Amino acid sequence: MVPLVAKTAGSPLSVTLAEAAVALNVLQGGLAVPLFNRALDRYLRRGPAPLPLMLVSGVLTLATEIALFMLMVTRGGVGGKDGPVAAATAAGSTLTPFLMAFCLLVSKRKYLAVLTGSSLGLMLLLGLWTHIWLGALAMASLPVMAGLWSFAITRPTGWLLGVIWKLDAARSTEARLAVAEERLRFGRDLHDVMGRNLAVIALKSELAVQLARRGRPEAVEQMVEVQRIAQESQREVREVVRGYRKADLQAELSGARSILRAAGVDCRIEGEEGTRLPPEMESALGRVVREGTTNVLRHATDVRRCAVRTHIDPDRSVLVMTMENDGVTDPVAAGTRSLPGSGLKGLRERLHPLGGTLTSGLITKESYRLTVELPVGAAGI
Repeated sequence: MVPLVAKTAGSPLSVTLAEAAVALNVLQGGLAVPLFNRALDRYLRRGPAPLPLMLVSGVLTLATEIALFMLMVTRGGVGGKDGPVAAATAAGSTLTPFLMAFCLLVSKRKYLAVLTGSSLGLMLLLGLWTHIWLGALAMASLPVMAGLWSFAITRPTGWLLGVIWKLDAARSTEARLAVAEERLRFGRDLHDVMGRNLAVIALKSELAVQLARRGRPEAVEQMVEVQRIAQESQREVREVVRGYRKADLQAELSGARSILRAAGVDCRIEGEEGTRLPPEMESALGRVVREGTTNVLRHATDVRRCAVRTHIDPDRSVLVMTMENDGVTDPVAAGTRSLPGSGLKGLRERLHPLGGTLTSGLITKESYRLTVELPVGAAGI
């Protein structure tokens, strides 16, 4: 507005119109901040449409445009060689606060349709009034340029802000899921440790009481065993709390069979029961069984049979574990389990330091197989 005021002639009407346009723009600028904020909320579906503010902004915009137009058509209103250009620039810029909010409240098609229709209407009105169609076309192009400029700035800004908010919400959800998963892990591990040990303590304590009532010396041995189990439980609970408890292969196999059978799945476990493996290898295989069981229940909706087989290939000195199930009704969903970012990726990362590999995929239209190979050397034979 500064060049516009500088170009106005000294007539009182010109000065008054220029001052009115400046004052109206100042009011429009003050209103633009809350209007744009609420329009963004509406665009992101976080609040209602700011209809009262849009109405006030529209009135201010229309009043400013009328003042500027009168300034341009008044004889001697805008002096100088580039005076009309300054007035036209001000007229186009005045539209942007209203258009920036408006393009967030309506669809792209509706916005462009309104912009095109208003520009054609303005050109027709000015052309019929002044009979200078070239000038009418130039004036009608101002809303188009201001509208496209406002759209190019505002809509990408709203989209980017929406992406940032969704990312922030996703991170919050991920944090809550991590906490929930840790609670489930803690509860499961604590149940595995204390449930079994407390049951043994209860049985041995009852036996010790009966032996003591009969005056049998074996009661002391039973109580010593109770003491040993209680101390072991203390140690295991500390390991659970610290997160250092390793996944035991036999415990995971037993747990997988119980969970699958509880879900109505015929689960068979076949393998090298007498094989002794290093703790790191047992922990890795135990986690494979845990993740494979979770995937069976999550992705195989019509699963009826599941088999876990473990054997050692003496020729290659490799332990091979396969987990095979039926009931895969969606091959695409089943295939996603082998993509990066899934639980199987984490298993591959655990097996890699041990020299192990993990492969997975469909073997028939409805059957899925997960295979793990770990070098054992002479450790397990």
